[in-house]
Amino acid sequence: MGAVGGGLGCALALLSSGCKVGPSYHAPQTPAPAAWAGVTKAPTNQPSITTTNAVALARWWEEFGDPKLTALIEQAGQTNLDLQLAQARLRQARAERGVAAGGLWPAVTGSASYQRVHPSGSTVSFIKSDHNLFAAGLDAVWELDLFGGTRRNVEAAGANIRATQESLRDAQISLAAEVALNYIQLRGYQQQIAIAQDNLKIQRRTAEITRRRQGVGFVSGLDVANAEALVATTEAQVPVLETAAQQTIYALSVLLTRPPADLLAELSPTGPLPATPPEIPVGLPSELLRRRPDIRAAEASLQAATAKIGVAVADLFPKFSLVGSVNWQNNLLEDWFTAGSRGSSFGPTVTWPLFQGGAVRSNIRVQEALRDQSYLTYQKTVLTALQDVENALIAFAKEWQHRASLEAAVASNRKAVDLSTQLYAQGQSDFLNVLVAQRSLAVAEDALVQSRRDIATDVIALYKALGGGWEEDPSIAAVRTR
Repeated sequence: MGAVGGGLGCALALLSSGCKVGPSYHAPQTPAPAAWAGVTKAPTNQPSITTTNAVALARWWEEFGDPKLTALIEQAGQTNLDLQLAQARLRQARAERGVAAGGLWPAVTGSASYQRVHPSGSTVSFIKSDHNLFAAGLDAVWELDLFGGTRRNVEAAGANIRATQESLRDAQISLAAEVALNYIQLRGYQQQIAIAQDNLKIQRRTAEITRRRQGVGFVSGLDVANAEALVATTEAQVPVLETAAQQTIYALSVLLTRPPADLLAELSPTGPLPATPPEIPVGLPSELLRRRPDIRAAEASLQAATAKIGVAVADLFPKFSLVGSVNWQNNLLEDWFTAGSRGSSFGPTVTWPLFQGGAVRSNIRVQEALRDQSYLTYQKTVLTALQDVENALIAFAKEWQHRASLEAAVASNRKAVDLSTQLYAQGQSDFLNVLVAQRSLAVAEDALVQSRRDIATDVIALYKALGGGWEEDPSIAAVRTR
């Protein structure tokens, strides 16, 4: 009875102040760490560092300085089907708000009819002959939103617009990152192919030396077999890498909504891996809560779920409506607007669900549970966002250390290959040393390319985790104020 009593008091105050039952939304207060654990605290000898400087992430891909990458991301932003789907969902959400807002206004229905009446012989009527019957009318119903159920529904629809808009922005972020990741993978595969082909030249030259030495009886056939086996092993890697590279081009084409083979001619020529930006600003953790679209979408969904509780609570109270109608009926059109042809009615009506087996209160509990789920989803989204950034930061920092070790390993292996090959050609060393040195060089060079690719991938993951890749649309900002 307390809820009903509160609702009746709300109804008495409606004309002066308006009333909306159910809880009002308040933005959740979510604490954030004071700083990122993985940010480089001081300048180092690394080519790239992360800092807490102000963030400018709208077009982060331009920091790589690769015109081809920039062009691909811009084309994808114009043609990608996932973005078009997200835009269609936004249009749907806006239209649904219009449907909800329509409940605040009177509903007017017009009707008209014509009948040719032929009375039967037994009919008791003043008119015994065939005659026309013209009728028309207007019916109006205005349900007064005394307890704010309709306004809560409009509030929920507006929050759904914001959630859908943030989902569109999240799709833009994911698309830019996906194009960049595929492009980096492609260039990495191409670099691996180039290294494999360079190693093939060295290994074939060594195999030729081995065959000549066998011809004059300096070495056995075992050395020749080992040399040719190394050549064959390296050759076997090339088709696998070429397959991966071509499949990556297919993936990029589809992201741009083009047939899979459309970009083969454009992207098949080998290109360098994009250079890593020298400095990557990450801002503060508290800024992330306002910048990440998935967090903002989760917050908007929480507001929508909170408003839906008010919609359910409003069903506990009576519904007041103003109902009116005007109708005209005559058998002669020229007498249509005479007083005798017109009838009208007007008056208030009230309906109150006195007993529904507890369905209304159960629905309130349903909406409260959905609100609680939305809040938990919001909390999880925040924690996941913070984790995404920290994961990208630590991966970026440690991969630089990995790359430095691999660069040293490649330099040492190249010296080992040169020395072992010279000593073997002079008959001062066993072929096993050559074999081990060339295998080690091939493995180290391949790992170095992968490390360079991983660093670029970590940078992309960091930009994505920070919520970069979209720009504020003024037309969208206007939606929030309506």
